[in-house]
Amino acid sequence: MRTAVVIGATGQIGRAAVRALAEDGWAVTAVSRGGGRDASWPGDVRESLADREDDAALGAVLGDGVDAVVDTVAYGPAHARQLASFSDRIGSAVVISSGSVYEDDKGRGFDTQGEPDGAPEYPVPIPETQLTVAPGDATYSTRKVGLERELLALGDQLPATLLRAGAVHGPHCRTPRELYFVKRNLDGRRTRVLAYGGRSRFHPVSVHNLAELVRLAAARPGSRVLNAGDPEAPTIAEIGAQIDAVMEVGTETVLVDGAPPEPSVGGTPWSIAHPVVYDMAAAERELGYRAVTTYSASLPETVGWLTERLSAGRGWEEAFPAMVRSYTTGLFDYAAEDAWLARRG
Repeated sequence: MRTAVVIGATGQIGRAAVRALAEDGWAVTAVSRGGGRDASWPGDVRESLADREDDAALGAVLGDGVDAVVDTVAYGPAHARQLASFSDRIGSAVVISSGSVYEDDKGRGFDTQGEPDGAPEYPVPIPETQLTVAPGDATYSTRKVGLERELLALGDQLPATLLRAGAVHGPHCRTPRELYFVKRNLDGRRTRVLAYGGRSRFHPVSVHNLAELVRLAAARPGSRVLNAGDPEAPTIAEIGAQIDAVMEVGTETVLVDGAPPEPSVGGTPWSIAHPVVYDMAAAERELGYRAVTTYSASLPETVGWLTERLSAGRGWEEAFPAMVRSYTTGLFDYAAEDAWLARRG
């Protein structure tokens, strides 16, 4: 039986990856700092309490060796070097990276979005051969590039597949973009403002599709980078309409050309000036990847999970503290929005 260790097993991606591998016949050890297990996991999944920063603890989990390590929380060159130090006990690795590593032909990327003329214009769709930002310690994106380069340099010493994930969605997300529409609908807000004419496209990836890519890559070891996205990249206006349909509510959308008219009006977690769409041809060619779900088909599960979390008597800030840290402008500043709508007439 093939053996796999999943690091970060109780996070959003880890939960789905453990289930996908176990259902495919792998003997899976689910590693996390807090322990516990997901109700969807088969009963033979083994749990292990360990902090991936603790080399001795990780080494104990690996034991005499495993066929594959799936690392959902690797971040920066140090984690790449840690995996490399155990290369004699790891058959291959599948590591989650990010689509935010790309930069356009003018050197603009996700990290320059807020700067004057900083919005990147990528080719549509973006292939894995597109330029990436330089590695470094400055940002999430630069650290992910450092992680990628260190692992890819290992070659046959440790075959590693790097999955450049789009906007991950589904249950157990710490920063769920769908919260923007779900909470507004639950609050009875029936008018919303969308910048960039509602045409922003930020390629999503269902956690279930990402887990399918993990499963396929683990079974086909190699040193490579692959995009990870859903079959489609809906516009923000389409996402809002799809969530409305799931929640059975009617809304009015006010479209604004260009950037948000005010810091707390018109901006959303998807709002970008130019489309970000990832080319999935390489994953289809190299892994035989076929998506197991679509964005619209997966929405009822996501909306149901968010609704349950918001109905538990906690404010959204308490339920999703990482969301508060990630989006410093007011996502739910209804007073500012009402004032702007009143001025607009």
